[in-house]
Amino acid sequence: MIDEKIKADILKFFYADKWKIGTIARYLSVHPSTVQRVLKKEGTIETKLLPKVSKLQSFLPFVLETLNKYPRLKAPRLYEMVYERGCRCSLSYFRHWLSIHRPQSTSREAYLRLKTQPGEEAQVDWSHCGSVQIGKAKRILSVFVMVLSFSRKVYCRFFFNQRMSSFLQGHEEAFNAFTGVPRILKYDNLKSLVTERRGDLIRFNETLLKFSGHYRFEAKPVGIARGNEKGRVERAIQYIKTAFLAGRTYLDLEDLNRQAMRWCEGIAADRPCPEDPSETVRSMFRQEQPSLLPLPTQSFEIEDRVEVRSGKTPYVRYDLNDYSVPYSYTRQLLTVLATDSTIRVVKGTEVLAEHPRSYDKGKQIENPSHIEALKAFKKKARFHSDQYYLNQSVPSVEELLKCVVQRGLSIRSSVKQLIDLLETYGPAELETAIQEAIQQDMPDLTSVQINLVRRREAKQLAAAVHLHLPSEHPMIKQLTKPHSLKLYANLEEESLA
Repeated sequence: MIDEKIKADILKFFYADKWKIGTIARYLSVHPSTVQRVLKKEGTIETKLLPKVSKLQSFLPFVLETLNKYPRLKAPRLYEMVYERGCRCSLSYFRHWLSIHRPQSTSREAYLRLKTQPGEEAQVDWSHCGSVQIGKAKRILSVFVMVLSFSRKVYCRFFFNQRMSSFLQGHEEAFNAFTGVPRILKYDNLKSLVTERRGDLIRFNETLLKFSGHYRFEAKPVGIARGNEKGRVERAIQYIKTAFLAGRTYLDLEDLNRQAMRWCEGIAADRPCPEDPSETVRSMFRQEQPSLLPLPTQSFEIEDRVEVRSGKTPYVRYDLNDYSVPYSYTRQLLTVLATDSTIRVVKGTEVLAEHPRSYDKGKQIENPSHIEALKAFKKKARFHSDQYYLNQSVPSVEELLKCVVQRGLSIRSSVKQLIDLLETYGPAELETAIQEAIQQDMPDLTSVQINLVRRREAKQLAAAVHLHLPSEHPMIKQLTKPHSLKLYANLEEESLA
């Protein structure tokens, strides 16, 4: 709706001051089409306001007839239809022209305010909340929201995905937070709920049907394009984004969910209830909670189940990362069972491996026993494990080894020497020595060894190993201490005496 003051200003500037439509729009900070609509309603908009209307005048009967059959047809589709019939104008101009000539609806749909009984209904939805950088991985942050329709009690939990396992986990934790289950849960037409829909004929997701049967609630999708039927959860999502998430800092996903739980039980529960502002959400929830269905004695088994195939190396890939398995299960079809914190790899009923879950990208999460068993079986695996051990212990070694390869030196020999230095000096000293060599633009093993010796001399410690260094290396001079000539002068004086 246009403010009456703006309407009055438009009419004054156009008739009394003789301003142009563009000037009026810029001065009042409105769109030119808004100015034209006001003038049209006053019966003053003529062809002088649309100097190019003649290009489209011949298409007006066709456009009006089409809109009579399909009132909600969008401008891009209508533009395509008139373009095929010979119209040559820009889409932006066609939108402007169509906004003036499109028949205005004489009736607008009115909505009843929905009332629910305590414990009868909750509304559920997902929402995107931007992205989070974790190491090399960029993760999409999503929030699962459930709100009780009577008391407006809110539960929210953040995830890095919208998989079925996360969807069901959100339900289960919400039920535990409410210590009860609503009889009806309303959803949008999510893929997690509806696999196929033809009008009122709905094919539900089998996993969700089993879950709803376990907790004894009815899953009910709202009508297509009927967002008003789940307005409570839509408003709750906006409330979470503006009152909780905006400007908030957190260490990781676990910390964010801890803060969200405190917020739901604190600030969100103490706000006035929209249904009855004289009551708080907390007091309304105390009235509603006894009407919720009791929780079942056993929880529902919730895990993301994915079929994977191990390759030549003893790892399986899941969600951008590799997880180790026993080497005897390479090149086989296996199953990953994932929760938000753990990864289990199984074959049939046998559990082959269990790892903590990583949300980074390109990581190798290993069970040392898997790698040790492979080493014992195949000694050639030592080089690769030593290189991985170096990369994990001394991050700068990766850049050093790149320089070694560029110079055509043996990487196997270099890795062996670096392992010896790591065991002799420790990871901290080796990391510092490598960084110094890189900063000195001498990224080679000799420079690293010299830096290690020099650091020990600075600390007045004895050399840890006997080094054989090439005499032509430019850093050798930094270690060579010239003898004092006073010794020779004293010898000469003693011989003369």
